[in-house]
Amino acid sequence: MEAFSAVIMISYLLEKSSSMRIKADLTLLTVSVIWGFAFLSQSIAAQFKSAYLFNGLGFLLAATLLFPFIKNKRGIPRAQWFWMAVAGFILFIASAFQQVGIFYTAIANAGFLTSLYTVITPFILFFLFREKPKWIDILAVLLAGFGAFFLSTAGNFHIQPGDLLEITGAIFWALHIVVLGKFALKFDAISFSAGQFFFSAIFNLVVAFFVDDFRVLFAPIFIGAVLFRSVFSITIGYTLQVWGQRHTPPTDAALILSLESVFAAFAGWIFLKEFLLPVQLIGCALIFVAVLLTQIHPLLNTKNIVQTS
Repeated sequence: MEAFSAVIMISYLLEKSSSMRIKADLTLLTVSVIWGFAFLSQSIAAQFKSAYLFNGLGFLLAATLLFPFIKNKRGIPRAQWFWMAVAGFILFIASAFQQVGIFYTAIANAGFLTSLYTVITPFILFFLFREKPKWIDILAVLLAGFGAFFLSTAGNFHIQPGDLLEITGAIFWALHIVVLGKFALKFDAISFSAGQFFFSAIFNLVVAFFVDDFRVLFAPIFIGAVLFRSVFSITIGYTLQVWGQRHTPPTDAALILSLESVFAAFAGWIFLKEFLLPVQLIGCALIFVAVLLTQIHPLLNTKNIVQTS
């Protein structure tokens, strides 16, 4: 709780600063670092073959930490409950694919393949809301497809099972962004975040009851991984994201946050000694360029799908 309160205080002090834009960009860069390095905690949980229990506990703790900061606990409208449940369910699916995928692939792969959500999002908007993608989105998909192939096959033309799970998860991450952009902005950000975390926790823990080994709760390193991800990645990360995006244009925010994939690879290299072959580095570069293309094009309307505050 002290850590979360410190974030609120930091946000307040930053808001009084004259160089607001610079501070906001640095804040979002901090978020991308936190999210990238959070893959380390997911890698630790993967060693215990825990996905649903790990995710469930993380989201439950995050919802608990946010609860005291909800202003109107009794006045949440019925429509908000519905969309919190929808967002929580999608979050449950996306995080499950991501975490199980890490069982069978490196966190560098997981980070870069997850970043494909930025490329996929415009096409979900087209299929669901008839918002036509730009020509640059088509180019981005082709680049990302080649990049994902090189990263996954490492030149031996054999895609790893974990990589397929990460790519599937990226589709649901993109769907989650669309739901937030289209519906969550109508409601209070803190209560909506806490609500979707709570629903995601319930879905995860129900599945964990049937498939996970609860004896991992006696492993200190597992509990530490849960705490790190919950406090830093989910609670602090999302809170700083909300503040940062109030003072930075959506395109800039998405571009900075997409660096999460770079920091995930860097974390794997520093702490887990995960090395990538040259062909895999080319794949990472292609995916990263694809992400940048979808964010820097001035005609791409990212305002409604990225901003979460």
